[in-house]
Amino acid sequence: MWWAGAVRIERLWHRVTGVGPSWLVDGVLGAVACTALLSVGPTTPGSVACDVGVAIGLAASRRLPMAGYLLGSAALMAQGLWSEPNVLVPYANLIGLYNLGAHATPRRALVGPALVVPGVLAFSAREPVPMAAAVGTVFVWLLIWAVGFASARARERQSVEAALTRAAAAADERARMARELHDLVGHTVNVMLVQAGASRLVLDTDPEQARALLSGVERTGREALEELDRVLGGLRPDDPGPDLERLAARMAEADMAVTLDIDAPELPGAVELAAYRIVQEALTNALKHGRATSAHVTVRHSADGTVIEIRDNGRGARAYQPGRGLTGIAERAAVLGGAVTHGPVPGGGFQVRVTLR
Repeated sequence: MWWAGAVRIERLWHRVTGVGPSWLVDGVLGAVACTALLSVGPTTPGSVACDVGVAIGLAASRRLPMAGYLLGSAALMAQGLWSEPNVLVPYANLIGLYNLGAHATPRRALVGPALVVPGVLAFSAREPVPMAAAVGTVFVWLLIWAVGFASARARERQSVEAALTRAAAAADERARMARELHDLVGHTVNVMLVQAGASRLVLDTDPEQARALLSGVERTGREALEELDRVLGGLRPDDPGPDLERLAARMAEADMAVTLDIDAPELPGAVELAAYRIVQEALTNALKHGRATSAHVTVRHSADGTVIEIRDNGRGARAYQPGRGLTGIAERAAVLGGAVTHGPVPGGGFQVRVTLR
């Protein structure tokens, strides 16, 4: 069919120009339709005028679906009532009916079914057709309109679903960024406060140690800026990424000895980052709330997934209330289908155990 060839031309136009259907493409389609109609139809002035009207309506049926279909239908009915019918006119106007259902607003698209019966009766007025044939024709026309109408509604639903998906993804990304910033800023500020407080205590008695502690504050701040850049701008190709050894060294500068026991294969990016942030948050809690001076971090891979344990020697709390830090850890684990347990351990201290699947 010539229409299939026109669709291919339109797609080629879109690839070459980068724009959607244009008046130029629709004009070419209308010219092709007009040529086909005139080549097989009667040559009387009235019939030719109606053929041209149907072709113009077809050319406008995507950009102006209501006006295009009304013009095509008027020309079709006029030809059936006052001139010799062209056998191709109903097929051309049928495309206009499909475009009305597919491209008009839902309310305007309802004009299509209302004009189907009058159009069929008018076109066959000079040469009456059997009732069964007329009913079958009306059914086919209504079916074509229904296909166009249904496709339009499907596109609308897909558009709404895509918008909702984008909104949900944006909300998830904002939540992720909020967790990242909370973990980063909370950890860094707490470490810097501990270092600054320690330097204040020894400033008069041991200036060299105070200077070293202040250098640690400066170094921690610079590393925090690097991590902040990663969070806001994504990991750069030359960025070392999450590093537990650097984290342990930073905690050592805050007078908290951290030992690492890592026995896990290379982890996927999401799991690696989640593990790093979980350890970071747990150590920050131990330093800030538990007044811990040492901690042991274990990362192992098992049949259940990646298991992370952080055990410190802090004093814990007499009546522990889960705070935002442990809530953030639980959220990170939940995203990866994991689980979190935590609480005091025999002999003193506190332990956080996370399983990431």
